[in-house]
Amino acid sequence: MDASVICAKIARMKNSFALAALLGLSACQPQDPNGRPAPPPEDAPAAVTAPAPPSVLDISQPIRAVGTEPFWSLAIDGTTLTLTRPEGPPLVAAAPGAALQPGQAVWVAKAADGRQMTVTLRDGGCSDGMSDLKYPMNAEIVLLNESLHGCAAKASEMPRETPAR
Repeated sequence: MDASVICAKIARMKNSFALAALLGLSACQPQDPNGRPAPPPEDAPAAVTAPAPPSVLDISQPIRAVGTEPFWSLAIDGTTLTLTRPEGPPLVAAAPGAALQPGQAVWVAKAADGRQMTVTLRDGGCSDGMSDLKYPMNAEIVLLNESLHGCAAKASEMPRETPAR
């Protein structure tokens, strides 16, 4: 008998064995009276679902960010970013736009004097640490020798404190 004939017979046997194993395993699947797969038993572990991927931040409207210790505020309006702090004049910088990734937006902006400001907004709840206000985004501003951390929201949706009665 030729070696190629033997190899062909072995290959057919392997395929037959694989098909028989597959059919045998499918016969082990519990079925209801109508022949459909039966539901899992009540004590079976719950199926694990992966968390939903973060969505792309909606930055189509002006954004405001605030921080404490030190106090600061940031306005993002289109391609203009304005950082305001009590101890000096506002830093106004221009950015060509934001780099968007799931759950995050990053602006790299330059002021007229050449200073760079990088602003990162991340999706996720945020508290300013001094009030009970909740914001939908975390904010980080990186300047030459300084990082500022705070919270952000669309300007039209900034949380506001309710007056005490």
